[in-house]
Amino acid sequence: MTLTVTGSINIDHVIRLPQFPRPGETLTGSDYRIVPGGKGANQAVAAARAGADTRLVACVGEDAMAKTLLDGFAADGININAIDTVAGVNTGVALIQVNDAGENTIALAAGANAELTPARLEHHASALYCKQLLLQLEIPLETNLAAARAAREQGAQVILNPAPARALPAELLALVDLITPNETEAERLTGIAVSDESGADAAAKVLHASGIATVIITLGARGVWLSEQGQGRRIPGFSVQAVDTTAAGDTFNGALVAALQQGMALEPAVRFAQGAAAISVTRPGAQTSVPWKAEIEALLEQA
Repeated sequence: MTLTVTGSINIDHVIRLPQFPRPGETLTGSDYRIVPGGKGANQAVAAARAGADTRLVACVGEDAMAKTLLDGFAADGININAIDTVAGVNTGVALIQVNDAGENTIALAAGANAELTPARLEHHASALYCKQLLLQLEIPLETNLAAARAAREQGAQVILNPAPARALPAELLALVDLITPNETEAERLTGIAVSDESGADAAAKVLHASGIATVIITLGARGVWLSEQGQGRRIPGFSVQAVDTTAAGDTFNGALVAALQQGMALEPAVRFAQGAAAISVTRPGAQTSVPWKAEIEALLEQA
């Protein structure tokens, strides 16, 4: 059965800078690019390239870039039948700055992503008959709730990447089978600083208490904290030279769910996803950095 990603589509405007400007400061950057992005779209592309049968439920605007984005998704093998073009609005936009350390700052304008309402989702109810539903937080929260309810009712596994960081209602967390916060997001959800393994373990236990069976906290260069039913362990990551960390988390999520869809056990699936994310940070951009399944497998064979 299909993996359904319900989420955002953005047009990313990316500029490289030596360092991030201070308030009131103007810096001259380089390598300005306009590339496809959005957490939902990035994760759908990552899943499809990692071998998953993938559908994307989302919205684009009436701007000139929309058709290019849709053509790109189709070329990656993503089912685009549940992507609506919304009149009178623009596709979502992200303004991304990348410094010489590969770190990024991002400012978002929701655009058409705000139009992915529960009412619009009802028109694509068949898309929620799926094996897995993957969600993020760049669309209206009530839409995520509606999607999670519908998917759980017909037996799908619900995966939530709780990004960008925000507080979430208990009702949504109770519908989630697997959650994948980073350190900042885990602290926002639990109130516990994830600065070491004991913090990660404590935060995971709070999320388990919300009804979530599996918690995966991404720890950047330190790897991930994987906790199943309260039993946690750290899985080290790959050591690479980061060029641009944009969409590394999205690549991890898409590849993780793709591996699970294809029958991989959880810990090998995490390792597969770590490999995908490691490759992505060595390349610039969001979807432009996402690797294909054969590339990930080649990295894993060398490890």
